[in-house]
Amino acid sequence: MRTFVDDIADHATRDPDSIALSTEDGEVTYRELADRIDALAGALVARGARPETVCAVAVERGADAVVAVAAVVRAGAAFLTVDVGQPPARSAALVRSGRAGLLVTSADLVGAMADLPVPGPPVLVDDTARVPHFPAPRPDALAYVSHTSGSTGEPSPVLVEHRGLDSYLRFVVRDYGLGRDTVALQTAPMGYDASIRDTFAPLLAGGRLVVLPRSALLRPAEFGDAVTRFGVDTLLSTTPSFLSFLAGQPDAERLLGGLRLVVSSGESLRPFLTAGGRGLIRGALVNQYGPTECTMTSTRYVVPAGPVPDADVVGTPIDGVVVRLLDADLSPVPPGEVGEVCIGGVGVARGYSGEPARTADRFVPDPQGPPGARLYRTGDLARLGAAGLDLVGRADRQVKIRGYRVDPAEVEGALLGHPGVLGAVVTAEHDDRGRVYLVAHVVGELGGTSDSALRAHLATSLPPHLLPRRIVRLAALPTTRGGKADRRALATQGGAL
Repeated sequence: MRTFVDDIADHATRDPDSIALSTEDGEVTYRELADRIDALAGALVARGARPETVCAVAVERGADAVVAVAAVVRAGAAFLTVDVGQPPARSAALVRSGRAGLLVTSADLVGAMADLPVPGPPVLVDDTARVPHFPAPRPDALAYVSHTSGSTGEPSPVLVEHRGLDSYLRFVVRDYGLGRDTVALQTAPMGYDASIRDTFAPLLAGGRLVVLPRSALLRPAEFGDAVTRFGVDTLLSTTPSFLSFLAGQPDAERLLGGLRLVVSSGESLRPFLTAGGRGLIRGALVNQYGPTECTMTSTRYVVPAGPVPDADVVGTPIDGVVVRLLDADLSPVPPGEVGEVCIGGVGVARGYSGEPARTADRFVPDPQGPPGARLYRTGDLARLGAAGLDLVGRADRQVKIRGYRVDPAEVEGALLGHPGVLGAVVTAEHDDRGRVYLVAHVVGELGGTSDSALRAHLATSLPPHLLPRRIVRLAALPTTRGGKADRRALATQGGAL
């Protein structure tokens, strides 16, 4: 089948000198990008990359990272992106559970990535080799592995196939009107599946992608300078938290007003809309919803100029996707009633690598679909409103923090790894701007252990978005009559369920 890398190659043939990437180090044309992709893809094939081979991509954000991911696809293999800034222990766990068979990195990072559990020497991003041809992948071949929070507290590797990825990227280009005049700013971090949309939808369209250090983009003045300097008109992967942060700046209208398209996802947009943020964006604002297990996005809602933020509206299904609201028996709920969001169609992933029981629990036959059709049970609860789906909550403990799906059990497990912690329960709370953050309730022999020491312990295995903002020390954890932690009682002490 055709992939987005084939389209990049076509752009390089038709208009080789058009700019594909703008970076701090200069510009990269489509011809240069396509040549680098093919050269590295050849090196990967020479090292044994084949369909179903998972290649861990551990490269600093920039042009090299774009080349590395695209080269894996060109070689017919599957990519697993690694955020090189996260704790090494976490990177190793993700690479191990994702069953990576090859490592792609740079000469500067070889030493830092030496402990990743990948067999054989790494392939460097500047390695080259020629091969006779690159075979087209099958639609059901593995395209990438992306991790998401699991009910056990350990991140689960999700297996996404080419047909889902290809259908989704082409939908984004078509539905949002991306083209050769598009100038998109890459904002999502490596290791997060939104970075795939962020990076490759503009290139699929023949547009220009602006790639800058993410740390700079998180500072309002530098974000505004980047938008102005490069003529950015499109943001494809931003969170409501970041939009609210920008909206709170004195020059918010300058920061957001010149954008043609802003696509938000990952958490509730309601706090931003309630604060009047829609009026700052003169272009289109799209609220996307969808789990990692369904290739990033399943529904979208084009927010009108005068929204009434009385519901968390995520809209209607994208092309090739089916959304059903079902009860516990997988029967449709009556109109207007709350049901679990169950998603079917082209974007549904293969399942979780190495987790057959969890795969069977969450990926189920579609009782209303054709033979062989499957649904993914999201755990999200919603009702059908006038503009599509209105989300109302979760059926489990998972929450969204800065666009990341978080299971508090993962943080609890890391806390219990500290020798002084004898018990831990993590809950979630909303601040006065509607943003979600974590609260850790701990018991144990912690008299000589400061909160900063506990956070430093967590930071050895958890990324920043999983670190609790508050730590509450208790003499004992309250329990229910059945002996389980009483999360409702903890909620009255500073955490919400």
